[in-house]
Amino acid sequence: MRTPKPIVLAIAAAFVLGGLVAAAAVGWSRRAPSGGDAAHPIWTEVGWPFLLDQWGKGKAWRCSAADCGAEVNVYVRAKIGFCNCSTGVSDDIELDRISDFELFADRMTPLAPGREISVAWMKGRSRQFAIAGAAPAHSALSVGFNDRCDAIIATAIVDRDKPAAFEQAVIAFLNSRPVMRWAEVALGL
Repeated sequence: MRTPKPIVLAIAAAFVLGGLVAAAAVGWSRRAPSGGDAAHPIWTEVGWPFLLDQWGKGKAWRCSAADCGAEVNVYVRAKIGFCNCSTGVSDDIELDRISDFELFADRMTPLAPGREISVAWMKGRSRQFAIAGAAPAHSALSVGFNDRCDAIIATAIVDRDKPAAFEQAVIAFLNSRPVMRWAEVALGL
């Protein structure tokens, strides 16, 4: 028995309409609310923009101003065997020592003492920095965490002068599955 053509068209139209409604709902839910709150940041992998050095290439991601309230670029790489094996990244001196300041011409000035953070099973620290000479104002977060003697360092460059407002979103992103998959490979786990 053949299904009448109007019923087939109605069913097809319902599927198309349902798909459009679902796509719009996903798009709206992933956008930051007006006012710049990064409730649901969308991170996009971008190419590593720095020259090769002793630590090799890392991974880079960007969250646009429309999705995070300000443009945020996160640069992450592993430093195998470079962490204090007995204490890990437990103080600002160790965080500063393993940070990637040289990628940014060493123009970082601390804005406040660092604080303890956790990324997956690893412990570490996060600290806010101003970037000297940046116009318009830019700031940074340096986040370091370790697995035994191996460290992972993340530098988030924010196109605003108050990086603390973006710390939670950056830490949440570092805990995300794409970053953790990369970290497991980079650490040889």
